[in-house]
Amino acid sequence: MKKLIFVLIAFSWTPVFAQATLTTFILIRHAEKGNDGTNDPDLSEAGKKRAIALVKLLKETKIDAIYSTAFKRTRNTVVQLAKEKSLTVKEYDGAKMEDVDAILKEFKGGTIVLSGHSNTTPAIANYLIGRDQYKTFDDSAYGNVLVINIIEKGVLPKVVWITY
Repeated sequence: MKKLIFVLIAFSWTPVFAQATLTTFILIRHAEKGNDGTNDPDLSEAGKKRAIALVKLLKETKIDAIYSTAFKRTRNTVVQLAKEKSLTVKEYDGAKMEDVDAILKEFKGGTIVLSGHSNTTPAIANYLIGRDQYKTFDDSAYGNVLVINIIEKGVLPKVVWITY
């Protein structure tokens, strides 16, 4: 009986979600950074290779917007992808969820790439899915990509975590 009730409830939601607008966020932790003694180093040689690999990974993906935090390493992780997609890299503050809200509002129904950091990428993922599921990435863990499909924040999100 419980299974039948669940099935009936699930089917009763189908028309609502069939007409809902799906938005995809591709959250990327920046590629390997160099060490130039500053707080804003560029990508290392390994990071530059990873940025090229990102272009190959998302070659067939339709992307509507690409955002980066204000740091060289985040921007240069996605700049080649932006060139490939004929887009410009826009800036956002990874610590301000109102920036994420504005991006969601502007590109609702689209696919948005956000290049961030080991702490901001999981924080934004948690914000979008509506629960505290992802922890700060280890500082040495590069190549993390979280693909999040949402109808709206916290409502039946679908997440795929890949590395490249």
